[in-house]
Amino acid sequence: MLLLLIVGLIEFSFVLNSRNTVGFASRDAAMLAAEGGSKAGTDCVVLSAIERDIVSPASALRVTEVHIFWSDANGAQIGGNVNVYDRTGSTTCTYGDGSTVTVPYTLTSGGYLEEDRCDVLGGCGGGHTALDIVGVQVTYQHNWLTSFARISGSTGITFTETTAMRIEPQL
Repeated sequence: MLLLLIVGLIEFSFVLNSRNTVGFASRDAAMLAAEGGSKAGTDCVVLSAIERDIVSPASALRVTEVHIFWSDANGAQIGGNVNVYDRTGSTTCTYGDGSTVTVPYTLTSGGYLEEDRCDVLGGCGGGHTALDIVGVQVTYQHNWLTSFARISGSTGITFTETTAMRIEPQL
């Protein structure tokens, strides 16, 4: 019984560490999305940050999906305004200065493209009456690391971490 308790504590520690790492990546990505606003290449900056921020024992290879979306003040997605990126293939973005970056994600649904985001204090017209709030949701598949946890028949758990921040105004 003591051995099972110890293994359970170890596995719980790995899950908690992974969740905290993904939570940090979500917060960092939302901050970068808020700073980038409607600039070309903002989504690639966000995706690059997620890749950089998820470190061992978690693995960026286990990120299954990233959503970048228009959010309300409570962090909930507004309508179908979401870019969904799967961790398959690759996407190359070109920044304003002509430099490029390639990330290991493919855009599968483009409902909130960078040019659609409002980063103007007075609003941008339509439903954008003020600065947008941008949300980033990271979905992560945590695989059990100990063999005792795998005996349960489950390979792991999937969790999501979401953060929303107001886009910084472009003056």
